[in-house]
Amino acid sequence: MATARSVVRDLASALGAGAVLAEPPAEYLADQTEGRGLTGRADAVALPGSTAEVAAAVAWCYDHDVPIVPRGGGTGFAGGAVPIDGGVVLSLERLIHVRSFEPLLWRIEVEAGLRTAELRRIVRESGLLFPPDPGAAEQSQIGGNIATNAGGAHAFKYGVTGAWVTGLEAVIPPGDVVAVGGPIRKDVAGYDLKSLLVGSEGTLGIVTAAWLRLLPAPEAALPVGAFYADSAAGCDALERVLGNGLTVAALEFLDAATLELAGSAFPGGVPRGAGFLVLAEADGTVGEAALLRDELIDVLSEDALDVVSPEGPAVAELWRWRDGVSIAVGTARGGKVSEDIVVPFDRLGEAVDETVAIGRRHDLVACSWGHAGDGNLHSTFLVSPQDEDELARADVAAGELFALAVRLGGSISGEHGVGWLKRGQLERQWSPRALQLHSEIKRVFDPKGLLNPGKKFAYPDWRR
Repeated sequence: MATARSVVRDLASALGAGAVLAEPPAEYLADQTEGRGLTGRADAVALPGSTAEVAAAVAWCYDHDVPIVPRGGGTGFAGGAVPIDGGVVLSLERLIHVRSFEPLLWRIEVEAGLRTAELRRIVRESGLLFPPDPGAAEQSQIGGNIATNAGGAHAFKYGVTGAWVTGLEAVIPPGDVVAVGGPIRKDVAGYDLKSLLVGSEGTLGIVTAAWLRLLPAPEAALPVGAFYADSAAGCDALERVLGNGLTVAALEFLDAATLELAGSAFPGGVPRGAGFLVLAEADGTVGEAALLRDELIDVLSEDALDVVSPEGPAVAELWRWRDGVSIAVGTARGGKVSEDIVVPFDRLGEAVDETVAIGRRHDLVACSWGHAGDGNLHSTFLVSPQDEDELARADVAAGELFALAVRLGGSISGEHGVGWLKRGQLERQWSPRALQLHSEIKRVFDPKGLLNPGKKFAYPDWRR
């Protein structure tokens, strides 16, 4: 295996001296899991400026048995971009070009390093919408969103990132550039390699560019918030939304503890006695959105303590508050262990209540919020990052969350990915044969196991 010095020297020769950092800055060695004590180490950071340079870096690393850890915006919550045991962090931050934009055909081709918010701004100027809206849009990158198949509040109506990807360009071992799909809406000619790469968390290949489909932006988007006394009443309200056939764009929830931690900044205030918030959004033409908004108010008003329906600038204010919930929760004790489990829609109430019970068993303050329409909870335990015992108890509690999700018929992850922190947890969810297929796919793409080693793997011992 190459030495750290040869890694830097040879990569600098291939990419240019300014494109290789010999002493990796701290920000390339961690992601949002840093508060849980996860920080890695790397021999170098590579900053390629083109697909050809990504391929050159991968080819050199593969030839010299050097691990490669692809990195987007570093906003992940599963340790997927953290270099666990040396090697090269390959950051895609310089791949920011829009290769093609055809507004009249509702499509765009962009490089992997383009930030999510910038993409959404570009297409919005032409009256179009890229619907996926994962958190940290100003920092997250399209390549990272594709790598984790990121979701967001509006995935209920519009789907996760992968639903909007029609083609991918990627570098796969030992340094080959492949393209699957393209500027087409239908492609069933071969095995669905595009979908294998989407959500693969950099373990099969490194996405360098993507073709994305777009939609005309809705004329109006009108949110409705409804407060309830407890989770039972709130979950009944959620089921009424679906039962009445209301095709809302977003269907969110916050439990009592989350409201206590984040509610002080809620626009207009939280009513006394509120223990659950349902937040929905109606969109479409002005007339369609208004009609659906009125139907939502009618359906959600039953048993509600209060119903609010902001308009104008207050709409953006409400969503800014919702986007800040995770930060507000995390500041309560300085840190949090937050897992993104998924359960069937009709088991959401059980998962909300059991999250609190798991926290109580481990002497941890627990709360949950998230994307109710998708059954996706951000089940969270508050911790002090300096308290090792508390962090250890939270990790045990997280394992119980994964077991809960599977017992209720759900999944260990909805949008954060498996990364490093959830390695081995697929064993709870999949059969032995499915686990074997998972491992065999990895070996076909990456026979040396050098691409993001140990991440998203079915087994705790990823080398077996």
